Amino acid sequence: MAKEIKEEKNAAEQPEQPKETTPEFIASIASVLVIGLFIITFCMQAFEIPTPSMVSTLLIGDHVFVDRIRLAPKSGFIDKLIPYRDPRRGDIVVFVSPAEPGLFVVKRVIGVPGDHIRLLNGVVYLNGVAQKEPYAVHTDPTQRTQYKDYFPSIPPTPDDQLYMPWENTMRAYIEGDEIVVPPGAYFGMGDNRDVSYDSRYWGFIPRENVVGRPMFNYWSFMTPDDQWTKTSIGDRLGFLAHIVTHFFNETRWSRMLHVVR
Repeated sequence: MAKEIKEEKNAAEQPEQPKETTPEFIASIASVLVIGLFIITFCMQAFEIPTPSMVSTLLIGDHVFVDRIRLAPKSGFIDKLIPYRDPRRGDIVVFVSPAEPGLFVVKRVIGVPGDHIRLLNGVVYLNGVAQKEPYAVHTDPTQRTQYKDYFPSIPPTPDDQLYMPWENTMRAYIEGDEIVVPPGAYFGMGDNRDVSYDSRYWGFIPRENVVGRPMFNYWSFMTPDDQWTKTSIGDRLGFLAHIVTHFFNETRWSRMLHVVR
């Protein structure tokens, strides 16, 4: 009993812990916001997948965080501290479209500088070797064309709708039946080969256009194929209301935190 009384007395004698003041609380919240803003601005960025060109690796309505550090251009004095590297074959990258400045696009890197590329009946040949691409799919046989599936040996037709500057310069990079990737550029294609508008149509991806690489889905919502074309305020508000009312039953919970490969 005496020991219990002594312990209670010691506890009573301990000074009361100071409470966090309002300015301290505001300062702590501000520091969290500043760190979060720094990370979002310089380290990672959120993107939504609007089209089916990367199905089934990425689905329409996938929301991904993109690593903006790893594939960033080297900056000299801190190169030894940050593991910068150039894009590699097989990397999925987000970049600014060469055909539509300001538009962010996601594709898979098929060829790096110096690579010789051709397609034969839809199969990619890299430096003369047929590639095994388990991620590549053909979802719409009606979209198969001679130009798309036998690139670049079959000339395009007006129906192929090439980006005009690419149509005018493409022949300069062709050797025989292959196209050669120039220095400082990459050849990218979507995993959904039948519907992907990619390097076959607008040319190479300049190194300086590369923004980063998708890391994982932080959310995925079932989204109509044509939702990205509906840009009016009414359409956007209508879809926002749809998300609110169907958040739980139309969220693809199985894709949450899904690593993009």
